[in-house]
Amino acid sequence: MPEAPPRNWIRLHSIPLGLAARIVVASVVTFILCLALGLQQSQWAILSAIIVMQASVGASLKATLDRLAGSIGGAFWGVCVLVTLPRDTPLATALALAVALIPLAMVAAFKPAYRIAPITGVILLLTPMPPDGAAWLAGLNRVLEVGIGSITSVVVALVVLPVRARDALTRAAGEALGMLADLIDHLAQTIAGRGDSEAIAALHHDIRHAITRAEDIAEDVLQERASYLVHAPDPQPVCRTLRRLRHDLTMIGRAVETPLTTASVAGLVQTAEQATTVIAAYLRGTAEALACGRTPPPMTEVEEALAAHAAAVADARRSGATRDLADEQAARIFGLAFGFVELSENLDDLAARTEEFAGVRTRKRRHLKRHLFP
Repeated sequence: MPEAPPRNWIRLHSIPLGLAARIVVASVVTFILCLALGLQQSQWAILSAIIVMQASVGASLKATLDRLAGSIGGAFWGVCVLVTLPRDTPLATALALAVALIPLAMVAAFKPAYRIAPITGVILLLTPMPPDGAAWLAGLNRVLEVGIGSITSVVVALVVLPVRARDALTRAAGEALGMLADLIDHLAQTIAGRGDSEAIAALHHDIRHAITRAEDIAEDVLQERASYLVHAPDPQPVCRTLRRLRHDLTMIGRAVETPLTTASVAGLVQTAEQATTVIAAYLRGTAEALACGRTPPPMTEVEEALAAHAAAVADARRSGATRDLADEQAARIFGLAFGFVELSENLDDLAARTEEFAGVRTRKRRHLKRHLFP
């Protein structure tokens, strides 16, 4: 397989390359600021700049706030221990270390975002101070070092190849939608009697992790919104829609686990296959639109395919074809139809969420329940 041209490789890996560039710039700028301010232990500021820098502005801002809060708390308690407990012998130092770490370790255990607090306390206790050095001054220097590195990282994240959490969310949601489309393709094969249960199980696992990743990024979007760094729609609804779509496909998958081979419902099987093909194509188109900030493709073909299947189910009910089936087969037919109805509503909701991220006013929603349940 031929290697990708360098320009394409750079484009495909623009996010990690941009992160690497921001880390380098933030570290160098932090070092220069420490020299200008006369700080002797610039390594702590540079380490803070590296640790705080994340893939998006929102994530960097959240890491900065957490690190500053943890550093202030750890420095305050560390100074309290320094001025009250002696450290003139190894045993005394060990006792002071235990007293400092017990509350700070509890904070880090229950609030992992503040795990910098015990680190700050340890650095204050174990770093030698000048004979005339004041404990409060050492704590202040520690907080200043962390603050310089953290704030520098946020500024660099804003101006050097910035990546908004909103953009990261739309890409992650697009990847999840692509996996959902692959799952629908496998369900179409299952309807036709050529399903691969292992591949479907693997896809469900990957989809679950992709949606969880999107939800994690949504927290960074909320941080950006709260800080007025970017204007973006509420990210939570699109994450809820992704989970609902996965739930709908799980319901449909259970309904088609065993192929429907009865001749009287052959028309239902055919319309179901056509609907899954159209829905998979629509999901891929929406994934691309969401990632690129465009409006979603029209739902005309999806609505027609689902309406055709709903009409076929209604015809089978009126003709009495479903009454001749075994209870298990009839239940799966109506379960599949209901799954399509729920999927239709959530696809409509997905279109509305995609329009929100594209900055378009949402359209009037249309539901198919009336076709199946007149």
